[in-house]
Parts: sequence; C-alpha cells; structure tokens
Amino acid sequence: MAKVKMKTKSAAKKRFRKVGKNKLKRSKAYRRHLLTKKSSKRKRDLRKGAYISKADLKMVKKLLPY
Repeated sequence: MAKVKMKTKSAAKKRFRKVGKNKLKRSKAYRRHLLTKKSSKRKRDLRKGAYISKADLKMVKKLLPY
C-alpha cells in the first residue's frame, strides 16, 4: 500500500521560507495600511525580514512538512 503524502498548508507556504536547516523566515506585521502615521524609520525597519521565534518553530514546521 502506498504511503500518503502530507499536504503543506497553503497559508504557511505563502508566509514562511525555509532558511538553512532549522530556521524559518517571515515578514513583519503592520506594513499593509495606515502607513501615513508611521515614521519613515519604522516603515524602513518593517521592510526587513525576521525569523520565527523558537517557541513557534515546532508548530510552524508541522504546517510545512517538506
């Protein structure tokens, strides 16, 4: 009998990228709208990527099996 492949969650696939062996990269929140009241410095910092915290890593890895 053939082994059934797990499906990757589409939402997670769009939000996270694997970097190296045990790291996942994400984009920062609060960058979509209401940008006029935010300072240039704050918006510039939000452009940069960030890594998933250690606490959330196990859960997010389940969503991205491959």
